[in-house]
Amino acid sequence: MRRRLPAGLRFRLLIALLATSVVTLGVAALVVLPPLQDRLRDQTVETVEDAVADHLGQFDRELAALQEADVPYTEYDTRLFPAANALEDQSGARVLVLRDTLEPADPEAPPPGFIYDSDYTTTLFTPAMLDAGIDGQKGLGLVTKQDGDTVIVADEVGDGWSVVAVRELSEVSSLVAEVRNRFLVAAVVGLAVAALLAIALSSTLLRRLARLRAAALRITDEGPDAQMPHDERRDEVGDLARALARMQEELRRQEAARRAFVSTASHELRTPLTMLQGTMELLEDDLRAGRLDMEDGLRQVETARLGLNRLSTLAGELLDLSRLDAAVPLRTEPVELGEIVRAVAAEFELRSERRDTPIELALPAGACWGRGDPDAIARVARILLDNAMRYGPPATPVRVGAHADHGRAVITVTDTGTGIPPEERERIFERFHRGSGAGGAGGFGLGLAIGRELARRMGGELAIDESAERGTVFALTLRSTSSPAEDGRAGRDRVSA
Repeated sequence: MRRRLPAGLRFRLLIALLATSVVTLGVAALVVLPPLQDRLRDQTVETVEDAVADHLGQFDRELAALQEADVPYTEYDTRLFPAANALEDQSGARVLVLRDTLEPADPEAPPPGFIYDSDYTTTLFTPAMLDAGIDGQKGLGLVTKQDGDTVIVADEVGDGWSVVAVRELSEVSSLVAEVRNRFLVAAVVGLAVAALLAIALSSTLLRRLARLRAAALRITDEGPDAQMPHDERRDEVGDLARALARMQEELRRQEAARRAFVSTASHELRTPLTMLQGTMELLEDDLRAGRLDMEDGLRQVETARLGLNRLSTLAGELLDLSRLDAAVPLRTEPVELGEIVRAVAAEFELRSERRDTPIELALPAGACWGRGDPDAIARVARILLDNAMRYGPPATPVRVGAHADHGRAVITVTDTGTGIPPEERERIFERFHRGSGAGGAGGFGLGLAIGRELARRMGGELAIDESAERGTVFALTLRSTSSPAEDGRAGRDRVSA
């Protein structure tokens, strides 16, 4: 039965994208529409004001000519039509010309204050229009008033006359409403497109995640050799796929190491146990028969001792690994590396004589102080020296040295063997990995892994010195420090400071 991803992620992606679109459109509407209406209203008012100011001179000339010719008021509208029409065309406003409203009414004249009106369809005058015309006649300059959605602009022309331009601003509201309606239509279309894109994107994303989930489940069911999908896209899901592939490769390596360890450990355990069992049976038979040969008994005891040593080595390495995995804290203190090198070399003196492999010490004239755990440093030195004597050619010296270099304290172990191939120089530090040159030599592939982990726990590093022209050089690098006395004085100085 095929397992599928839950639909919750698809729904959340869709809601997130739609919510983002809605918020974006809402913010855009709030930012654009209210300022747009205010800006359009202001521009309309400015247009009317500019138009009135531009045509005042024309009205002045026309009125002066009419008064000089003593033209009756009834003919003013005809003579003022060109100037008023030009003002109306430029401003889009209703144009009124008012005379001095304080003069006595002339029976032959239009109603008091009225000379010209470009709108012949109505005679409606609001108090605001008259007030603006009167204010214009007072010589106050350009007068602008708003009466609801109506803007009124007036200014003086002639002597006691005024031009009044009246324009409705409702068209601005209508235009903004039209923009708002179009914006809503665009928003609906945009949300529909966003929904379709969200569905397509989420479907693609979830299909890729589903393949990775199925691959992870296959690894769980079938092990690290299960088939893994390839996703080469340069995004987060592609990174996840590549991370899973690296995890699978690491699982394969660990599984191969585990199998190799089980095979090696079973062989290494079976051999000494078989020898011990056979030796004990032979000794028992000799003792029961009363024909014990001392030389033969000693050989059997030596064989048993070698088997026990191999078992003890394996138990010690497994114990070291368990301590490292349990993160047992290590000490940090000044350590004289020369003393540790001498002590470890002395432990291997008997083995060195049996293999005819001399151990040469290369130590500085003075002390070489490093910071770390003395037992851990000695353990790493034993691992390196054992490794050199185990895999190095017999009857050739092994050099063990210590020196300080640029703020670092270094222990080196050098053999004159064939060296380690470049492709294996990092893998030999993996647990249970034995190099291709190990052959039939004993060992479980744990020593160098333990040594590197101990070195890193002490803030140092265990690596192969690649500058060596012959053989193999392992270098344990630690932080350099002063002697315990100087270190203590420095600590007291820091505290007092």
